[in-house]
Amino acid sequence: MSVFKRLSQVFQQKANAALDKVEDPTQALDLSYSKMMENLQQVRRSIADVLTSQKRLEAQKAQLVSQNEKLQGQARQALQQGQEDLAKTALGRAQVVQGQIDALGPQIDQLRTQEEALEDTGRKLQAKLEVFRTQRETMKAQYTAAKASSEAVENLSGLSEHMTDVNVMMDRAQDKITQLQARAAAVGELSDSGVLDSLTIGGPSDDIEAQLRSGTSTTSVDSQLEAMRAELGLTSGTAVPGNGGGGMAAPAPTVQIEAPKPNGETMVIRIAGDALYRVPTSIKPALDALDTAMDTAIAHNDAKSFATCTAQLANLISTSGTKLGDSEIVTSDLIVPSQDMTIEDAKQLLGQSAASSE
Repeated sequence: MSVFKRLSQVFQQKANAALDKVEDPTQALDLSYSKMMENLQQVRRSIADVLTSQKRLEAQKAQLVSQNEKLQGQARQALQQGQEDLAKTALGRAQVVQGQIDALGPQIDQLRTQEEALEDTGRKLQAKLEVFRTQRETMKAQYTAAKASSEAVENLSGLSEHMTDVNVMMDRAQDKITQLQARAAAVGELSDSGVLDSLTIGGPSDDIEAQLRSGTSTTSVDSQLEAMRAELGLTSGTAVPGNGGGGMAAPAPTVQIEAPKPNGETMVIRIAGDALYRVPTSIKPALDALDTAMDTAIAHNDAKSFATCTAQLANLISTSGTKLGDSEIVTSDLIVPSQDMTIEDAKQLLGQSAASSE
């Protein structure tokens, strides 16, 4: 599928070139440092949250311990007053409170362990951040120095974009000066030889005489053509077989597309400038046929056949596939020409692809 694959490569090359052009290592380092700072802040917030939960449980445990001591005192006082039932009630409540106290102990210990682990992680992140900060500043300085050195060398050698433009303009100016000097010399030479003087009727440069000689030559050619036709037994209206000048143009090729048989496998195709479609892989034979027809049309500069192929291609994809929404982010397996792409657009695009691959 040469046309489709080449078109896909064109878009990938353009995307990579655009990303490489706008990418700035210093900004990438700053972004990485910011993300590390955010991670460290998140760890610190987690430590604060765990410590808050731990303090809340410790306060709740202290309250329960105080309540247990109060119930124990009430039980003793009731027993001294001879109220044994009241003492049992107080001891029963104290036992329930003691169970709650015992349950809070492991939870507090677990939170304390989590807090210590988070603090250790925070210390490691802090140390790593300090190292990265030093490396970031060093790498930014190295990049700035290398970029400045490269620009200086390019300016000195004339390879920079600005100096290239200056050199090109100087070359064009020199070419124009040379051309004007040559034209001035040629006009001066013609003027000295008298060629540019006014024409004299009947003279050696008479335009009327030139037209009369041209008419005589045309009449002679027509006579020879009639004699050749008579020799071959052809009349003047008979067309010579194999004549490429008067023959009809070859009809636009059509591609017979069979209905695809679903096999459960799908692929994602992007129509250039349009949308993404998920189609069954069973239409691949039809895509291959259209690809070959489009390649032939481009090679023969057949705009009509190319337009027919793009229309059939758009109809095949839209009828056999499902259009994906703008919110779906998927990688396209293939990029194909759109229905409104002209053969000139395709030749220009594929020409750029071939030049870049060389």
